[in-house]
Amino acid sequence: MLLQAPAEPIRTRPIHVDDATTPRRLTLRVMAAAPRYSVPAAVLSITHQVGEALVPVLMGLAIERAVSSGDLGQLLLWLGLLAADFALLSFSWRFGSRLGELGMLAVQHRLRTLVTEHLLLRASGARRASNQPGVALSLATSDVNRLSAAVEIGVYPVGQFAAVLFGGSVLLAISWPLGIAVLIGAPLLLWLTERAGRTLRTRSGDEQEAAAVAAGQAADLMAGYRVIRGIGAEAEASSRYRQTSQSALASTLLARRAEGVFGGTMDVASGLFLTGVAVAAGLSAITGGLGVGELIAVVGLAQFLIDPLQYAARNAGGLWASAMASSTRLLALLREVGPDATSVTRSRRSAARGIGLVAEGEVVGVAADGAEAEAVIAALEEAHPDALAAPHEAHLFTGTVWQNVALPTVDAARARAALTAAGCDELIELLPQGWDSPVGENGSTLSGGQRQRVALARALAQDAPVLVLNDPTTAVDAVTEAAIADRLRQARAGRRTVVVTHSPALLAIADRVVRIDRTEPRTEAAS
Repeated sequence: MLLQAPAEPIRTRPIHVDDATTPRRLTLRVMAAAPRYSVPAAVLSITHQVGEALVPVLMGLAIERAVSSGDLGQLLLWLGLLAADFALLSFSWRFGSRLGELGMLAVQHRLRTLVTEHLLLRASGARRASNQPGVALSLATSDVNRLSAAVEIGVYPVGQFAAVLFGGSVLLAISWPLGIAVLIGAPLLLWLTERAGRTLRTRSGDEQEAAAVAAGQAADLMAGYRVIRGIGAEAEASSRYRQTSQSALASTLLARRAEGVFGGTMDVASGLFLTGVAVAAGLSAITGGLGVGELIAVVGLAQFLIDPLQYAARNAGGLWASAMASSTRLLALLREVGPDATSVTRSRRSAARGIGLVAEGEVVGVAADGAEAEAVIAALEEAHPDALAAPHEAHLFTGTVWQNVALPTVDAARARAALTAAGCDELIELLPQGWDSPVGENGSTLSGGQRQRVALARALAQDAPVLVLNDPTTAVDAVTEAAIADRLRQARAGRRTVVVTHSPALLAIADRVVRIDRTEPRTEAAS
C-alpha cells in the first residue's frame, strides 16, 4: 500500500505513507515536507536568536570600551551597532515567523487532503471507529494540526539551539571553563528532554484517542437524536455519553499533568544550570579573572540563554511528543483498506449484468445496501453517463425550502410539482413560513424525514433522463412513504428511474426488481 497526497498549488514535498512507515518516519517526513518555507524560516530564526545573544555582548563591550574610558566616539559606535542589531532582530523575527507559519499551513493542507481523500474513498461497509463522524473530524483536524506542527521543530528550536551554541562560544572566548560547561551541558539537557518526553507522548496519545471517541459518540447521538427520543432512550444515551466524556476529561487532565511536570522539570533544570554559570562568573570577577564589561556580558548571556534552553526543550520535546501521538493515530487510519480494486470491479460488473440497461419510462427497483449499493450506483453511472445519482445522505443548502428546490435551472412549475411528488406539500402547514421557511445550516431546522423529502424534491426537479435514488425515504413514516412511492412513478413518467432500496412500498411500484446479494444478482418480475 502506498498513499500520497495529490499535488497542490502550494508547493510541498510529497508525504508518502506505505507499510514500512513508522510514526517516527512519518513525523520526520512532515518536518521535511516544506523546505521552501522551513529552511529560510530556520535561517531567519537563527539570525534572530544570535542577534538576541549579541545584545548583552554589545552592551558589555560598550561598557568596557566606551563608558569606562569616557570615549564618546566609542559610545556612539557601540550604540549604533546595538540599534542595528535590534533592527535585524525585528526583521528576522517578523519574516521568519511568517515563513514558518506558511510552511506549517502548507503541510497541514497536504495532510488534510490526504486524510480526507482516504476517508472518502475507503469502503463504508466495514465497521471502524474512524467511520464515526466525530472521530473522522478529530483525525482530519486535531491530529492533522498537531502533526503538521512538527514543521516548527525545524524552525524555532533550531534557532534557539543556535543561540545556545553561539552564547557558549562567546563564553568560551571570555572564560573557557564557562564555555565548556554551556557547550556540554546544553546538548545533555536536550537529550534528557527526549527521554522525559516519553511519558508526555503516551499521555498525549491517550488524550487524543479519548477525545476522538467522545466526539464521535456525541456526533452519533446528535445524528440519531430523534430516534433516541422516539424510543425513550434519552437517559441511557446521556449516561453513556457522560461516561465517555468523563473518560476523555480524565485523559486530558493526565496529559496536562504530564505536560506540566515535563515543563516544570525543564524550567528547574535549565534555570539551575545557568544560575550556576552566572555564580561561577561572579566568583571569577571577584578574583580578577573577568573585567566589569566581561562580567556584564557573561551574566547577560546566562540570563538570556535561560529562555532558548527552556523553549528549545519545550518546543522540541512537546511538539515531538504531540506529533508522534497524532502520527500513530493517522497511520492507523491510513492503513485501513477497503475492498481491493478487483473486488470492486467484480461487484460493479455483477451489478451491471443484473440490472442491464434501463428502458425508457422504466422504474427499476434494486434491493441492495452498503458496498453492494455503492457498486450498483457506480455501475449505473458507467452504463448511463447522463444519470443523476442522488445520494442517501443529501445535504441541503442554507436558504429556504423553495430555494433548495427551485435552482437556477428549474422553473417554478417544475419545482412545485417536484415538492408535491416528494410529499413536501404538508410542509406548507407544518413550517412557520411554508416553503419559504429557512432550513438552517444543512437542514438543521427540519426533521430527518423533512430533510429527506426536500432532498428528493430537489432531485426530481432536475428532470434528469436517468435518475438513481439511494434509499430516499428511510426517515419518513410508512403512510407518507406509500404516498411518495405513488407520486414518484407519476413524476418520472417517460423517464428512466432506478431506486436502490429495501423499502417494500418503493419496490412495489417498480416494473422489475433486481436483488443484489454477495454472489450473483437475480431479477424478479414486478408484483
